Amino acid sequence: MDNFLQKIKLVFHDSVLRKRLLFVIFALAVFRLLAAVPVPGIDALRLEEFFSGNQFFGLLNIFSGGGLANLSIVMLGVAPYITASIIMQLMTIMSAKLKALYHEEGEAGRKKFSQYSRLLTLPLAIIQAYALLVLLERQGIVAHLDLWSQIVNVGVVVAGSVLLMWIGELISEYGIGNGVSLIIFAGIVAALPSTVAQLVFSFDVSQIPLYIAFLFVAIAIIAGVIIITEAERPIPVTYAKRVRGMKVYGGVSTYLPLRVNQAGVIPIIFALSLLLLPQMVFNFLGNIDSSIVQAISKAVLSFLNNGWFYSIFYFLLVFLFTYFYTAVTFDPDAIATNLQKGGAFVPGVRPGQATSQYVARILTRITFVGALFLGLIAVLPLAMQAITGITALAIGGTALLIVVSVVLDLVKKIDAQISMREY
Repeated sequence: MDNFLQKIKLVFHDSVLRKRLLFVIFALAVFRLLAAVPVPGIDALRLEEFFSGNQFFGLLNIFSGGGLANLSIVMLGVAPYITASIIMQLMTIMSAKLKALYHEEGEAGRKKFSQYSRLLTLPLAIIQAYALLVLLERQGIVAHLDLWSQIVNVGVVVAGSVLLMWIGELISEYGIGNGVSLIIFAGIVAALPSTVAQLVFSFDVSQIPLYIAFLFVAIAIIAGVIIITEAERPIPVTYAKRVRGMKVYGGVSTYLPLRVNQAGVIPIIFALSLLLLPQMVFNFLGNIDSSIVQAISKAVLSFLNNGWFYSIFYFLLVFLFTYFYTAVTFDPDAIATNLQKGGAFVPGVRPGQATSQYVARILTRITFVGALFLGLIAVLPLAMQAITGITALAIGGTALLIVVSVVLDLVKKIDAQISMREY
Protein backbone atom coordinates (compact mmCIF):
# COMPACT_ATOMS: atom_id res chain seq x y z
CA MET A 1 0.00 0.00 0.00
CA ASP A 2 2.88 2.36 0.87
CA ASN A 3 4.50 1.59 -2.49
CA PHE A 4 1.23 2.40 -4.30
CA LEU A 5 0.84 5.74 -2.47
CA GLN A 6 4.48 6.57 -3.19
CA LYS A 7 3.92 5.97 -6.92
CA ILE A 8 0.82 8.20 -6.94
CA LYS A 9 2.87 10.91 -5.20
CA LEU A 10 5.60 10.48 -7.83
CA VAL A 11 3.06 10.84 -10.68
CA PHE A 12 1.86 14.22 -9.39
CA HIS A 13 5.35 15.46 -8.53
CA ASP A 14 6.93 14.53 -11.86
CA SER A 15 6.19 17.38 -14.31
CA VAL A 16 6.39 15.17 -17.46
CA LEU A 17 4.01 12.52 -16.09
CA ARG A 18 1.66 15.18 -14.76
CA LYS A 19 1.51 16.88 -18.17
CA ARG A 20 0.84 13.55 -19.90
CA LEU A 21 -2.03 12.71 -17.53
CA LEU A 22 -3.51 16.21 -17.80
CA PHE A 23 -3.34 15.96 -21.60
CA VAL A 24 -5.30 12.65 -21.47
CA ILE A 25 -7.94 14.22 -19.19
CA PHE A 26 -8.23 17.30 -21.44
CA ALA A 27 -8.52 15.18 -24.64
CA LEU A 28 -11.22 12.96 -23.10
CA ALA A 29 -13.10 16.06 -21.86
CA VAL A 30 -13.10 17.43 -25.44
CA PHE A 31 -14.42 14.07 -26.67
CA ARG A 32 -17.25 14.07 -24.09
CA LEU A 33 -18.12 17.64 -25.10
CA LEU A 34 -18.38 16.58 -28.77
CA ALA A 35 -20.50 13.57 -27.76
CA ALA A 36 -23.10 15.97 -26.31
CA VAL A 37 -23.55 17.89 -29.60
CA PRO A 38 -26.38 16.20 -31.60
CA VAL A 39 -26.87 16.18 -35.36
CA PRO A 40 -29.90 18.31 -36.42
CA GLY A 41 -33.47 17.00 -36.71
CA ILE A 42 -33.63 14.29 -34.00
CA ASP A 43 -36.77 12.98 -32.33
CA ALA A 44 -35.42 12.43 -28.79
CA LEU A 45 -38.44 10.36 -27.64
CA ARG A 46 -38.26 7.98 -30.62
CA LEU A 47 -34.51 7.70 -30.08
CA GLU A 48 -34.94 6.64 -26.45
CA GLU A 49 -37.61 4.07 -27.39
CA PHE A 50 -35.42 2.71 -30.18
CA PHE A 51 -32.39 2.22 -27.93
CA SER A 52 -34.24 0.59 -25.02
CA GLY A 53 -33.61 -3.15 -25.12
CA ASN A 54 -31.80 -3.08 -28.49
CA GLN A 55 -28.63 -5.13 -27.97
CA PHE A 56 -27.11 -4.33 -31.38
CA PHE A 57 -27.29 -0.56 -30.93
CA GLY A 58 -26.28 -0.91 -27.28
CA LEU A 59 -23.02 -2.57 -28.35
CA LEU A 60 -22.58 -0.07 -31.18
CA ASN A 61 -23.00 2.70 -28.60
CA ILE A 62 -20.06 1.24 -26.63
CA PHE A 63 -17.85 1.59 -29.71
CA SER A 64 -18.98 5.14 -30.35
CA GLY A 65 -17.90 5.96 -26.81
CA GLY A 66 -21.49 6.81 -25.90
CA GLY A 67 -21.89 9.23 -28.83
CA LEU A 68 -24.56 7.17 -30.59
CA ALA A 69 -27.05 7.34 -27.70
CA ASN A 70 -27.38 11.10 -28.29
CA LEU A 71 -26.91 10.83 -32.09
CA SER A 72 -24.03 13.25 -31.65
CA ILE A 73 -21.62 14.49 -34.31
CA VAL A 74 -19.23 11.73 -33.12
CA MET A 75 -21.90 9.00 -33.27
CA LEU A 76 -19.57 6.67 -35.24
CA GLY A 77 -16.86 6.98 -32.61
CA VAL A 78 -13.64 5.14 -33.45
CA ALA A 79 -15.47 2.21 -35.14
CA PRO A 80 -14.31 3.09 -38.71
CA TYR A 81 -10.69 3.39 -37.53
CA ILE A 82 -10.92 0.03 -35.72
CA THR A 83 -12.39 -1.60 -38.86
CA ALA A 84 -9.61 -0.06 -40.99
CA SER A 85 -6.97 -1.35 -38.52
CA ILE A 86 -8.47 -4.87 -38.70
CA ILE A 87 -8.39 -4.82 -42.51
CA MET A 88 -4.77 -3.59 -42.54
CA GLN A 89 -3.70 -6.23 -40.00
CA LEU A 90 -5.38 -8.94 -42.12
CA MET A 91 -3.59 -7.58 -45.19
CA THR A 92 -0.20 -8.30 -43.56
CA ILE A 93 -1.00 -12.01 -43.91
CA MET A 94 -1.80 -11.69 -47.62
CA SER A 95 0.82 -9.12 -48.62
CA ALA A 96 4.53 -9.78 -48.03
CA LYS A 97 5.28 -6.08 -48.70
CA LEU A 98 2.90 -4.91 -45.93
CA LYS A 99 4.25 -7.56 -43.54
CA ALA A 100 7.82 -6.34 -44.19
CA LEU A 101 6.64 -2.74 -43.70
CA TYR A 102 5.08 -3.56 -40.32
CA HIS A 103 7.78 -5.88 -38.94
CA GLU A 104 11.11 -5.12 -40.63
CA GLU A 105 11.24 -1.40 -41.40
CA GLY A 106 11.17 -0.24 -37.79
CA GLU A 107 9.43 2.93 -36.59
CA ALA A 108 9.32 4.51 -40.07
CA GLY A 109 7.54 1.42 -41.45
CA ARG A 110 5.04 1.44 -38.57
CA LYS A 111 4.25 5.12 -39.21
CA LYS A 112 3.63 4.44 -42.90
CA PHE A 113 1.44 1.44 -41.99
CA SER A 114 -0.59 3.63 -39.59
CA GLN A 115 -0.97 6.22 -42.35
CA TYR A 116 -2.54 3.59 -44.63
CA SER A 117 -5.00 2.72 -41.81
CA ARG A 118 -5.96 6.40 -41.48
CA LEU A 119 -6.53 6.76 -45.23
CA LEU A 120 -8.73 3.63 -45.25
CA THR A 121 -10.75 5.06 -42.32
CA LEU A 122 -12.23 7.84 -44.49
CA PRO A 123 -14.15 5.71 -47.05
CA LEU A 124 -15.27 3.31 -44.31
CA ALA A 125 -16.56 6.26 -42.23
CA ILE A 126 -18.53 7.61 -45.24
CA ILE A 127 -20.18 4.20 -45.85
CA GLN A 128 -21.00 3.67 -42.16
CA ALA A 129 -22.30 7.24 -41.66
CA TYR A 130 -24.61 7.06 -44.70
CA ALA A 131 -25.91 3.58 -43.77
CA LEU A 132 -26.57 4.57 -40.15
CA LEU A 133 -28.29 7.88 -40.97
CA VAL A 134 -30.54 6.27 -43.61
CA LEU A 135 -31.44 3.48 -41.17
CA LEU A 136 -32.31 5.96 -38.41
CA GLU A 137 -34.25 8.16 -40.85
CA ARG A 138 -36.40 5.18 -41.88
CA GLN A 139 -37.06 4.44 -38.20
CA GLY A 140 -38.41 8.00 -37.81
CA ILE A 141 -35.64 9.04 -35.43
CA VAL A 142 -33.97 11.51 -37.80
CA ALA A 143 -36.16 13.89 -39.80
CA HIS A 144 -36.45 13.29 -43.56
CA LEU A 145 -33.72 15.29 -45.30
CA ASP A 146 -33.19 16.48 -48.84
CA LEU A 147 -30.04 15.46 -50.74
CA TRP A 148 -27.96 18.50 -49.72
CA SER A 149 -28.90 18.19 -46.01
CA GLN A 150 -28.08 14.47 -46.12
CA ILE A 151 -24.64 15.21 -47.64
CA VAL A 152 -24.01 17.82 -44.92
CA ASN A 153 -25.05 15.39 -42.15
CA VAL A 154 -22.84 12.60 -43.54
CA GLY A 155 -19.96 15.10 -43.83
CA VAL A 156 -20.40 16.23 -40.22
CA VAL A 157 -20.54 12.66 -38.87
CA VAL A 158 -17.49 11.58 -40.93
CA ALA A 159 -15.57 14.68 -39.76
CA GLY A 160 -16.49 13.80 -36.14
CA SER A 161 -15.15 10.25 -36.59
CA VAL A 162 -11.89 11.47 -38.19
CA LEU A 163 -11.51 14.06 -35.41
CA LEU A 164 -11.89 11.32 -32.77
CA MET A 165 -9.30 9.20 -34.59
CA TRP A 166 -6.92 12.19 -34.43
CA ILE A 167 -7.65 12.75 -30.72
CA GLY A 168 -6.94 9.03 -30.10
CA GLU A 169 -3.60 9.30 -31.92
CA LEU A 170 -2.69 12.43 -29.92
CA ILE A 171 -3.47 10.61 -26.64
CA SER A 172 -1.22 7.69 -27.70
CA GLU A 173 1.61 10.10 -28.64
CA TYR A 174 1.44 12.83 -26.00
CA GLY A 175 -0.50 11.11 -23.22
CA ILE A 176 -0.35 7.68 -21.59
CA GLY A 177 -1.97 4.48 -22.90
CA ASN A 178 -3.77 3.53 -26.10
CA GLY A 179 -5.87 6.51 -27.28
CA VAL A 180 -8.57 4.48 -29.07
CA SER A 181 -9.08 2.17 -26.06
CA LEU A 182 -9.24 5.18 -23.71
CA ILE A 183 -11.94 6.86 -25.85
CA ILE A 184 -14.09 3.70 -25.66
CA PHE A 185 -13.33 3.50 -21.92
CA ALA A 186 -14.37 7.16 -21.38
CA GLY A 187 -17.72 6.57 -23.12
CA ILE A 188 -18.46 3.53 -20.93
CA VAL A 189 -17.49 5.31 -17.69
CA ALA A 190 -19.52 8.40 -18.67
CA ALA A 191 -22.66 6.23 -18.86
CA LEU A 192 -22.14 4.79 -15.34
CA PRO A 193 -23.97 7.54 -13.34
CA SER A 194 -27.17 7.21 -15.41
CA THR A 195 -26.96 3.38 -15.26
CA VAL A 196 -26.57 3.42 -11.46
CA ALA A 197 -29.46 5.93 -11.16
CA GLN A 198 -31.69 3.65 -13.28
CA LEU A 199 -30.84 0.66 -11.07
CA VAL A 200 -31.66 2.66 -7.92
CA PHE A 201 -35.02 3.94 -9.25
CA SER A 202 -36.06 0.57 -10.70
CA PHE A 203 -34.93 -1.47 -7.66
CA ASP A 204 -37.12 -4.52 -7.14
CA VAL A 205 -36.76 -6.67 -4.00
CA SER A 206 -37.75 -9.81 -5.94
CA GLN A 207 -34.75 -9.26 -8.26
CA ILE A 208 -32.15 -9.39 -5.43
CA PRO A 209 -30.91 -12.93 -6.42
CA LEU A 210 -30.36 -11.61 -9.97
CA TYR A 211 -28.41 -8.59 -8.70
CA ILE A 212 -26.24 -10.89 -6.58
CA ALA A 213 -25.64 -13.19 -9.58
CA PHE A 214 -24.63 -10.22 -11.74
CA LEU A 215 -22.28 -9.01 -8.99
CA PHE A 216 -20.59 -12.44 -8.93
CA VAL A 217 -20.27 -12.39 -12.74
CA ALA A 218 -18.72 -8.90 -12.57
CA ILE A 219 -16.20 -10.07 -9.92
CA ALA A 220 -15.41 -13.19 -12.01
CA ILE A 221 -14.76 -11.05 -15.12
CA ILE A 222 -12.54 -8.59 -13.19
CA ALA A 223 -10.57 -11.38 -11.47
CA GLY A 224 -10.24 -13.40 -14.69
CA VAL A 225 -9.00 -10.49 -16.80
CA ILE A 226 -6.49 -9.42 -14.10
CA ILE A 227 -5.13 -12.98 -13.66
CA ILE A 228 -4.72 -13.61 -17.39
CA THR A 229 -3.29 -10.13 -18.11
CA GLU A 230 -0.73 -10.37 -15.30
CA ALA A 231 0.26 -14.02 -15.94
CA GLU A 232 3.70 -14.57 -17.48
CA ARG A 233 5.78 -17.54 -18.63
CA PRO A 234 9.49 -16.83 -18.01
CA ILE A 235 12.05 -18.28 -20.47
CA PRO A 236 15.54 -18.53 -18.88
CA VAL A 237 18.24 -16.60 -20.76
CA THR A 238 22.02 -16.69 -20.11
CA TYR A 239 24.57 -14.19 -21.43
CA ALA A 240 27.84 -15.77 -22.56
CA LYS A 241 31.05 -14.73 -20.77
CA ARG A 242 33.34 -12.42 -22.74
CA VAL A 243 36.85 -11.42 -21.74
CA ARG A 244 38.01 -7.94 -22.71
CA GLY A 245 41.46 -7.00 -21.42
CA MET A 246 41.51 -7.82 -17.73
CA LYS A 247 37.73 -7.76 -17.32
CA VAL A 248 35.10 -10.51 -17.74
CA TYR A 249 31.69 -9.46 -19.11
CA GLY A 250 28.45 -11.49 -19.24
CA GLY A 251 27.80 -14.78 -17.52
CA VAL A 252 24.56 -13.31 -16.14
CA SER A 253 21.34 -15.36 -16.03
CA THR A 254 18.00 -13.64 -16.48
CA TYR A 255 14.67 -14.48 -18.11
CA LEU A 256 12.48 -13.43 -21.03
CA PRO A 257 8.88 -12.84 -19.81
CA LEU A 258 6.15 -14.00 -22.22
CA ARG A 259 2.68 -12.73 -21.29
CA VAL A 260 -0.16 -15.24 -21.42
CA ASN A 261 -2.31 -12.59 -23.10
CA GLN A 262 0.01 -10.56 -25.34
CA ALA A 263 -2.90 -8.90 -27.17
CA GLY A 264 -4.63 -7.27 -24.17
CA VAL A 265 -8.07 -5.75 -24.91
CA ILE A 266 -7.58 -5.62 -28.71
CA PRO A 267 -9.14 -9.08 -29.49
CA ILE A 268 -12.39 -8.09 -27.74
CA ILE A 269 -12.59 -4.78 -29.63
CA PHE A 270 -11.77 -6.50 -32.94
CA ALA A 271 -14.30 -9.32 -32.35
CA LEU A 272 -17.13 -6.93 -31.47
CA SER A 273 -16.29 -4.72 -34.43
CA LEU A 274 -16.62 -7.69 -36.81
CA LEU A 275 -19.83 -8.86 -35.11
CA LEU A 276 -21.43 -5.43 -35.49
CA LEU A 277 -20.49 -4.84 -39.14
CA PRO A 278 -22.79 -7.49 -40.76
CA GLN A 279 -25.64 -6.51 -38.42
CA MET A 280 -25.33 -2.86 -39.48
CA VAL A 281 -25.26 -3.85 -43.19
CA PHE A 282 -28.34 -6.10 -42.98
CA ASN A 283 -30.23 -3.62 -40.77
CA PHE A 284 -29.69 -1.10 -43.56
CA LEU A 285 -30.65 -3.56 -46.34
CA GLY A 286 -33.80 -4.54 -44.40
CA ASN A 287 -35.25 -1.07 -45.09
CA ILE A 288 -34.78 -1.26 -48.88
CA ASP A 289 -38.05 -1.34 -50.83
CA SER A 290 -37.67 -4.92 -52.10
CA SER A 291 -39.47 -7.94 -50.66
CA ILE A 292 -36.62 -10.34 -51.60
CA VAL A 293 -33.90 -8.17 -50.01
CA GLN A 294 -36.05 -7.61 -46.91
CA ALA A 295 -36.71 -11.36 -46.56
CA ILE A 296 -32.98 -12.18 -46.87
CA SER A 297 -32.05 -9.43 -44.40
CA LYS A 298 -34.68 -10.61 -41.91
CA ALA A 299 -33.45 -14.23 -42.14
CA VAL A 300 -29.78 -13.23 -41.72
CA LEU A 301 -30.56 -10.87 -38.79
CA SER A 302 -32.63 -13.52 -36.99
CA PHE A 303 -29.68 -15.90 -37.45
CA LEU A 304 -27.18 -13.29 -36.18
CA ASN A 305 -29.41 -12.40 -33.22
CA ASN A 306 -29.74 -16.05 -32.20
CA GLY A 307 -28.25 -16.29 -28.71
CA TRP A 308 -26.39 -19.56 -29.31
CA PHE A 309 -24.92 -18.51 -32.66
CA TYR A 310 -23.94 -15.07 -31.33
CA SER A 311 -22.20 -16.57 -28.27
CA ILE A 312 -20.31 -19.23 -30.26
CA PHE A 313 -19.28 -16.75 -32.97
CA TYR A 314 -18.20 -14.16 -30.37
CA PHE A 315 -16.13 -16.79 -28.51
CA LEU A 316 -14.45 -17.98 -31.73
CA LEU A 317 -13.66 -14.42 -32.86
CA VAL A 318 -12.11 -13.47 -29.49
CA PHE A 319 -10.14 -16.76 -29.49
CA LEU A 320 -8.86 -16.37 -33.07
CA PHE A 321 -8.10 -12.65 -32.75
CA THR A 322 -6.02 -13.30 -29.63
CA TYR A 323 -3.83 -15.65 -31.69
CA PHE A 324 -3.89 -13.38 -34.73
CA TYR A 325 -2.91 -10.18 -32.92
CA THR A 326 -0.18 -12.00 -30.96
CA ALA A 327 1.25 -13.37 -34.24
CA VAL A 328 1.20 -9.90 -35.82
CA THR A 329 2.77 -8.00 -32.91
CA PHE A 330 5.19 -10.60 -31.48
CA ASP A 331 7.94 -11.91 -33.79
CA PRO A 332 9.93 -14.91 -32.38
CA ASP A 333 12.52 -14.56 -35.21
CA ALA A 334 13.29 -10.99 -34.12
CA ILE A 335 13.61 -12.11 -30.46
CA ALA A 336 15.99 -14.94 -31.43
CA THR A 337 18.08 -12.59 -33.62
CA ASN A 338 18.34 -9.94 -30.87
CA LEU A 339 19.36 -12.55 -28.28
CA GLN A 340 22.05 -13.91 -30.63
CA LYS A 341 23.40 -10.41 -31.38
CA GLY A 342 23.58 -9.66 -27.65
CA GLY A 343 25.55 -12.84 -26.94
CA ALA A 344 22.61 -14.44 -25.10
CA PHE A 345 21.11 -17.92 -25.42
CA VAL A 346 18.39 -20.10 -23.92
CA PRO A 347 20.08 -22.96 -21.96
CA GLY A 348 19.78 -26.25 -23.87
CA VAL A 349 18.61 -24.56 -27.10
CA ARG A 350 20.84 -23.64 -30.04
CA PRO A 351 20.89 -19.91 -30.96
CA GLY A 352 19.15 -18.70 -34.13
CA GLN A 353 16.35 -20.69 -35.78
CA ALA A 354 16.11 -23.30 -32.98
CA THR A 355 15.57 -20.51 -30.40
CA SER A 356 12.91 -18.90 -32.62
CA GLN A 357 11.03 -22.22 -32.90
CA TYR A 358 11.35 -22.81 -29.14
CA VAL A 359 9.94 -19.34 -28.29
CA ALA A 360 7.14 -19.74 -30.90
CA ARG A 361 6.17 -23.15 -29.46
CA ILE A 362 5.92 -21.80 -25.90
CA LEU A 363 4.03 -18.70 -27.10
CA THR A 364 1.48 -20.88 -28.96
CA ARG A 365 0.82 -22.94 -25.81
CA ILE A 366 0.39 -20.02 -23.41
CA THR A 367 -1.66 -18.00 -25.93
CA PHE A 368 -4.08 -20.96 -26.11
CA VAL A 369 -4.74 -20.59 -22.36
CA GLY A 370 -5.13 -16.81 -22.66
CA ALA A 371 -7.39 -17.00 -25.73
CA LEU A 372 -9.59 -19.73 -24.21
CA PHE A 373 -10.03 -17.90 -20.93
CA LEU A 374 -10.65 -14.53 -22.60
CA GLY A 375 -13.26 -16.12 -24.91
CA LEU A 376 -15.05 -17.77 -21.97
CA ILE A 377 -15.04 -14.54 -19.93
CA ALA A 378 -16.43 -12.69 -22.99
CA VAL A 379 -19.44 -15.05 -23.39
CA LEU A 380 -20.15 -15.41 -19.64
CA PRO A 381 -22.51 -12.36 -19.56
CA LEU A 382 -24.25 -13.71 -22.70
CA ALA A 383 -24.92 -16.97 -20.84
CA MET A 384 -26.34 -14.89 -17.97
CA GLN A 385 -28.55 -13.06 -20.47
CA ALA A 386 -29.82 -16.39 -21.89
CA ILE A 387 -30.76 -17.51 -18.35
CA THR A 388 -32.32 -14.24 -17.16
CA GLY A 389 -33.52 -12.70 -20.46
CA ILE A 390 -32.06 -9.30 -19.53
CA THR A 391 -30.26 -7.74 -22.54
CA ALA A 392 -28.35 -5.23 -20.40
CA LEU A 393 -26.29 -8.06 -18.86
CA ALA A 394 -24.59 -8.85 -22.19
CA ILE A 395 -23.88 -5.18 -22.92
CA GLY A 396 -22.75 -4.55 -19.31
CA GLY A 397 -20.46 -7.61 -19.37
CA THR A 398 -18.76 -6.50 -22.58
CA ALA A 399 -18.34 -2.96 -21.21
CA LEU A 400 -16.89 -4.32 -17.95
CA LEU A 401 -14.45 -6.52 -19.88
CA ILE A 402 -13.19 -3.53 -21.89
CA VAL A 403 -12.97 -1.23 -18.83
CA VAL A 404 -10.93 -3.72 -16.75
CA SER A 405 -8.54 -4.43 -19.65
CA VAL A 406 -8.03 -0.71 -20.42
CA VAL A 407 -7.46 0.19 -16.75
CA LEU A 408 -4.88 -2.60 -16.40
CA ASP A 409 -3.09 -1.46 -19.56
CA LEU A 410 -3.12 2.17 -18.34
CA VAL A 411 -1.73 1.20 -14.92
CA LYS A 412 1.07 -0.78 -16.61
CA LYS A 413 1.95 2.18 -18.88
CA ILE A 414 2.04 4.58 -15.89
CA ASP A 415 4.15 2.06 -13.94
CA ALA A 416 6.58 1.82 -16.88
CA GLN A 417 6.86 5.63 -17.05
CA ILE A 418 7.53 5.79 -13.28
CA SER A 419 10.21 3.08 -13.56
CA MET A 420 11.92 5.05 -16.36
CA ARG A 421 11.95 8.20 -14.17
CA GLU A 422 13.37 6.22 -11.21
CA TYR A 423 16.22 4.88 -13.32
